[in-house]
Amino acid sequence: MTIPVVYSVAEANPHDTFTVLTQTSYLPLFIHLPQNVRMLSVNTQTTQKCFFRFLKFALQLRTYHFDQLIDLHNVIRSWIVHIVFRLQGKPVYVMNKNRREGRRLTARPPKVILPLQPVIDRYAAVFAAAGFGFEVRFISLYHRHPADSMSMNRTFGEKRGRWIGIAPFARHKGKGYPLKKMEKIVEILSGYKDITLFLFGGGRAERDVLHRWESAYCNTVNCSGRWSMEQELALMRRLELMISMDSANMHLASLVGVKVLSIWGATHPFGGFYGYRQSADHAVQTMLPCRPCAIYGEKRCYRGDWACINNIAPEQIIKKINDFLDGL
Repeated sequence: MTIPVVYSVAEANPHDTFTVLTQTSYLPLFIHLPQNVRMLSVNTQTTQKCFFRFLKFALQLRTYHFDQLIDLHNVIRSWIVHIVFRLQGKPVYVMNKNRREGRRLTARPPKVILPLQPVIDRYAAVFAAAGFGFEVRFISLYHRHPADSMSMNRTFGEKRGRWIGIAPFARHKGKGYPLKKMEKIVEILSGYKDITLFLFGGGRAERDVLHRWESAYCNTVNCSGRWSMEQELALMRRLELMISMDSANMHLASLVGVKVLSIWGATHPFGGFYGYRQSADHAVQTMLPCRPCAIYGEKRCYRGDWACINNIAPEQIIKKINDFLDGL
């Protein structure tokens, strides 16, 4: 979600150079970079996992002679980098995570549900505080550079009919739609003669589920593990619609300018993490007084029944999909 802001700031300030420090696994997302953006990676899962190794890495940042630090994360590891910069007398600008407002939004009922400031706006506010003038005008990773569709054409031939992506998984239980219900949606959509379904997921267990669905239903393709990140993004760009949880795939599809029908459980679009430039009408959710109970979906359901996600019927989602397709 930092990409729309970083690209917009860099393009509006061509005489400044920006270096983005991010996890190694996220580097493939930063395609078609503005000319004045550089990438620097860190791996806090392996090589820089322990405190002392990360501290050593942070100290090495001094050799780049940066003028200032803009922190879009505001967590313990980035605080370590703050110290390194401040000891050099360099200014540090930090994103406000709105933790207090988040606790109010996710408190147990009775409560007043008010939207938090979107995280995109919070990112932009940090750059504005650092003195950069700009507007967030990012449209798509492929707005100026068309996606390379050659590998997709070699695999599927020329596109026929409508392509719909389905990303049925989420990191936390409170954000994951029941797989049996999602399979019902796959079954129904696979019966539409003019639709091809593309299934997205990552881990081995997810891959096994998607492989089973691919085998069971016609016009259904399991994309998991088949292509690089850039190739998957190029495929997403050709979709008419992505069906996703409140998860990474919602944001990936948003980055390539594809409409997303998103399914929400314990979390809520008001938490500030709605897909970039997505319509609020494309969110599927159940209105319960306890929602939302988490910003990121990591909490347990105090009711014990996960009604927020379990009470969404497949027919409700199918109707939303049909309404969207009818409007194309």
